[in-house]
Amino acid sequence: MIKKLLRSVREYKKASILAPVCVSMEVIIEVTIPFIMSFLIDNGINKGDMSTILKIGGIIVFLACISLLFGVLSGNFAARASSGFAKNLRKDMYYNVQRFSFANIDKFSTSSIITRLTTDITNIQMAYQMIIRVAVRCPLMLAFSLIMAASVNKRMSLIFLCIVPVLGIGLLLIAAKAHPTFEKVFKTYDRLNNVVQENLRGIRVVKSFVREEHEKEKFADVSERIYRLFTKAERLLALNGPLMQFSPLMQFSIYFCMVMISWFGARYVIGGKLTTGQLTSLISYTMQILMSLMMISMVFVMIIISRASAERIAEILDEKPDIVQPEKPVLKVPDGSIRFENVSFSYASNKNNLCLKNINLEIKSGQTVGIIGGTGSSKTTLVQLIPRIYDVTDGTVYVGGINVKAYDLETIRNSVSVVLQKNVLFSGTIKENMRWGDENATDEEIKNACKLACADEFIEAFPDGYDTYIEQGGSNVSGGQRQRLCIARALLKKPEILILDDSTSAVDTRTDALIREAFANKIPDITKLIIAQRISSVKDADVIVVMEGGEINGIGTHEELLENNKIYREVYESQMKGDE
Repeated sequence: MIKKLLRSVREYKKASILAPVCVSMEVIIEVTIPFIMSFLIDNGINKGDMSTILKIGGIIVFLACISLLFGVLSGNFAARASSGFAKNLRKDMYYNVQRFSFANIDKFSTSSIITRLTTDITNIQMAYQMIIRVAVRCPLMLAFSLIMAASVNKRMSLIFLCIVPVLGIGLLLIAAKAHPTFEKVFKTYDRLNNVVQENLRGIRVVKSFVREEHEKEKFADVSERIYRLFTKAERLLALNGPLMQFSPLMQFSIYFCMVMISWFGARYVIGGKLTTGQLTSLISYTMQILMSLMMISMVFVMIIISRASAERIAEILDEKPDIVQPEKPVLKVPDGSIRFENVSFSYASNKNNLCLKNINLEIKSGQTVGIIGGTGSSKTTLVQLIPRIYDVTDGTVYVGGINVKAYDLETIRNSVSVVLQKNVLFSGTIKENMRWGDENATDEEIKNACKLACADEFIEAFPDGYDTYIEQGGSNVSGGQRQRLCIARALLKKPEILILDDSTSAVDTRTDALIREAFANKIPDITKLIIAQRISSVKDADVIVVMEGGEINGIGTHEELLENNKIYREVYESQMKGDE
């Protein structure tokens, strides 16, 4: 896992190496200063030798300035390295998500992916900065200070050797208990983001049903759970927290060392076994050692928190797209013919739980095919197999007489335009949204596509016309307008196959008829698949497919199905009664 994450360091390796190098130089100088200071006290201050005081004092000031310089440099390199690492890690995660198939995306909720790209990355960034700076500084400071303390007085240095193992065992025990709790915390963060996201997306529904109090309760419940989990984890970390006032274990370590140094130091000074300068340097080394232990404690806490984040990030990076490019991809789609040959499909890749069962269907290039059926009859699932949004569980789908798995992914998806049930527009002008279909489309081509989709009439009624700004999700246009803009965008791709997945449900029957008429007269060579609930939307199709329970129940023209297919006839009669 760590090796995989560190691949994202890349161009920031130099900064990641220079940070600990500068820290090491800073530590070496810092541990040297108390040793030199003992000479200043014993040979300068105690003897009243001003020349020695000035000479050694000057050396100490010089070393302090050099130490400060290395400290500033290490901080700069560490900040640059950690920020760059987080940037690359975020980019790698996002790029991998872009390569996911729908099946991959279904494994992670939207809110979970957002939490991993934000909160989890921030935790890793902070941990990485601490590791390349603080986690290098503290062990070095601890080791060098112990060596210098031993060089001053070996017996006194044994005090530190007694306390370090006690603190180390405490850290390990706390880690074992705290890590599982933090894993639960971040999963609950996913749930919190999901609640907020649902609320903001459906705010109009919430207000229309006066469900604000219900939404507040949902948010409060999740927020309370995070509070309880964090409190549980923080209770454990408080035993060895980075702040002294919240750190019983660290307080015990500091006070124990100070009492022991003061007790034995005073006795040795009186007995002549230790000079005043040496005692002063030992006290300085005591503070350096204990501050190092305290900072190690802080790093340790950050690593415990970030470990759960690292595992969640690694899950995204480890996820392999289940739809991959063929070794020698086909780069051109010959025509818009489609053939389903013994096709079965399951979202869970479980042959005992199939959504589509033994589908055999042939569609000629340029045909208009209507697909109708009840909710849950797998109409949408069927057409999603054509551009390889999902791969079949069994059987084969052919486009242009070639297995869709043999095509280059970009080629097959550029040859198939899908207008989904949930129409998505992005923030930007109408022109910018249209150019998702063809980024090089001219203004004239955009207008022609909008005329085919019957969108030009309302666009030209806007004060800014095609430069009208669309809010996020298309919230400032109606459902019918949104559908027509999405159809126009799909037409700009100039596809071999056009799939309309119930994408005229929000337009009136007159506009629906105009769109179908335009399709028949202006784009006859494109294969058109129209999924609809209304018989009127598909009755003029060359072929109509009736779906039920993931199987094809009937195939034929409008007249043939009225005569031979019970389901189609019942739907037709119920809609006719509704019209009457």
